[in-house]
Amino acid sequence: MEKELLDTFAAVKKAADAAAGDGSPAAADRCVDALNELRRIPVTMKDLVNTQVGKRLRALKKHPNARIQAVATDVLEYWKTKVIEESSDKKLGVSDNKNDSRTEAKPERSEQRKDVKTSNAATVKADMSSKSEGKAEKTTKPGPIKTEKNARSAVEQANDGERTPIGEKHASVAKKPLPSTVEPPRLTKMIKCNDPQRDKVRDLLAQSFAKVSDETTKSNREEVRNILDEVDACDPIRVAVTVESVLFEKLGHFNGAQRVKLRSIMFNLRDDKNPDLRRRVLIGDVKPERLIDMPAEEMASDERKLSNKQIKEKALFECERAGAPKASTDQFKCGRCGQRQTTYYQLQTRSADEPMTTFVTCVNCNNHWKFC
Repeated sequence: MEKELLDTFAAVKKAADAAAGDGSPAAADRCVDALNELRRIPVTMKDLVNTQVGKRLRALKKHPNARIQAVATDVLEYWKTKVIEESSDKKLGVSDNKNDSRTEAKPERSEQRKDVKTSNAATVKADMSSKSEGKAEKTTKPGPIKTEKNARSAVEQANDGERTPIGEKHASVAKKPLPSTVEPPRLTKMIKCNDPQRDKVRDLLAQSFAKVSDETTKSNREEVRNILDEVDACDPIRVAVTVESVLFEKLGHFNGAQRVKLRSIMFNLRDDKNPDLRRRVLIGDVKPERLIDMPAEEMASDERKLSNKQIKEKALFECERAGAPKASTDQFKCGRCGQRQTTYYQLQTRSADEPMTTFVTCVNCNNHWKFC
């Protein structure tokens, strides 16, 4: 049973990754079919604990495809119900055996005491037995509550893969601390300000910020994909209204003298090749007030900044101020070809109290490097 469970989950995982990669409807259909097949497999709490399928399946609750999210959530809820029923049946079976043993012992004791005591004592005993039965009922009432608590702990154990020895109590009863701040609800429509030009700027900004979630999901950099939850928690419409309000407050009316600055900001925020600036503004790394003072070089994307840095370094290597004289030496060894046939010259690229920068060129392979 565990092997069948693992094989079916492997098929689910493979189809889910394919659906998330290219968004293929066929892959999504295969994943949904595999999830339905996974639900039809009869499982026990032991199977879920040994295979850890419940814990690994929870990742599909955040899958980009809505159908896969819904079916995966349904499978997890179904398993949770099964585990609760299994634990409840086991606990109730033990309590029934104890009650049967108690009820069988009572008639034997009553028959022994009838031969010795009088009818009055028998009547007293009957009253005492009725009271004891009432107490027994009271003591057995918390049984379902305990079984329900044990079932919940069993579900948590099956999902999280934590095995707890018998007799140890879980510390899961501690409540999670409530968040200190309550986030405002997400806006469903744009907030208008009765100014057609300002409303247009807000709409354009909201459209740009709405693309950040998809851009983060499809990013090639792992550090960007890791903040997808933080991006999804932000409200694009609310951020767009905030940015537009700050720009209007600092720059004045958008037809005034600051029109060029506004165009530069809007171009960089809406540029398809500059998703980094949109993402930083959306999650709050770059405040709206900072946008007004940022130069164009700082607004560029990370890829563009790296390219500009390489261009500057290359230009600095090729710079020879007014034909600066070069000297040949064999003191430097080329890291590319290993030869010692090099030329070098020195420039003061930093402040006057800093040492000069030495630029070295390999005569054999034309490799360049520098050091201070």
